[in-house]
Amino acid sequence: MGLEGEGRKDIVVSLNDIAQPIRRHLDVFPSTFRGALRSTVGVVELVTRYLVRRKGKQVRPILVFLSADACGDVNERSYRGATLVEILHTATLVHDDVVDEADTRRGFPSINAVWKNKIAVLMGDYLLSRGLLLSLDNGDVDFLAITSRAVKRMSEGELQQIVRSRKLDLDEESYLRIIGDKTASLISTCCEIGAVSATSDAGVHRALRDYGEYLGLAFQIRDDLLDYVGRKGITGKPTGLDMSGGKLTLPLIHALGKAGKEERRKILALVRKGGKKLDVRRVVEFVRGYGGLEYAEEKARFFAQRARESLAQLPMTPSRDSLERFAEFVVSREK
Repeated sequence: MGLEGEGRKDIVVSLNDIAQPIRRHLDVFPSTFRGALRSTVGVVELVTRYLVRRKGKQVRPILVFLSADACGDVNERSYRGATLVEILHTATLVHDDVVDEADTRRGFPSINAVWKNKIAVLMGDYLLSRGLLLSLDNGDVDFLAITSRAVKRMSEGELQQIVRSRKLDLDEESYLRIIGDKTASLISTCCEIGAVSATSDAGVHRALRDYGEYLGLAFQIRDDLLDYVGRKGITGKPTGLDMSGGKLTLPLIHALGKAGKEERRKILALVRKGGKKLDVRRVVEFVRGYGGLEYAEEKARFFAQRARESLAQLPMTPSRDSLERFAEFVVSREK
């Protein structure tokens, strides 16, 4: 989707350009984040240093700072909010890698691969406790309320996906609810916390929360779409169809809804068997034949446009412009 919602693919949007209005804050943030994780316990300090070295694209801090700057100013609370959501995100990744038995994360060995599951689970718990204490020690009770709702949704979404994947009966409505809980909830939290740190206007808080929710839906649909063209999402997941793990995502869900009963049964049988190369190729051809890729792209662009519309009440500033361009970024990225 283009910046005006018309699918202008000639515009290349980079995350680095998007972050320019708050670049100085991003440059300072890594040291703030490291400071919040320090421990006098040797193994804890060792693992946290390993985690910090594997810095990603800073998507969540970017969203917190842009949201704060778009409706006020970045301040100390904004830094604490960005630290809290980054700690929360890191904790969920550590736990997810244990659940998924993943050996790598962003090209590096995962915590559970290096230190085994017990330490990985306990490190995830430690990170969550550090986030809670950061907010409690500074009186950021409103942050805790927002993040607690996100953790609840993320856990529910993950459990729903596990149950639905076993039955392979996921429809579009259920899929959107699951990705809303699993992915959009945290992105929405970033944007809402940024707004809460900078203004007391409840209407603005709601607008940024809605922006993040729609952005998260567009982000995940695009990530699921990229699986079908053999690319990696910026989440650092391994390349390959999610169907190899028994997961149904929007391109395949749409195609299954268009297919006849017998063809649907055969495709689901392939998904149950797992992702052998020939089976994957057949499923991709099936999805393409029923317009699943085009449908998913259209849906991602729809939610990106809804995200932009949520910003209507904000003043025109470089950070608001970057938030609008962020919506373009998530649906046009190719990795």
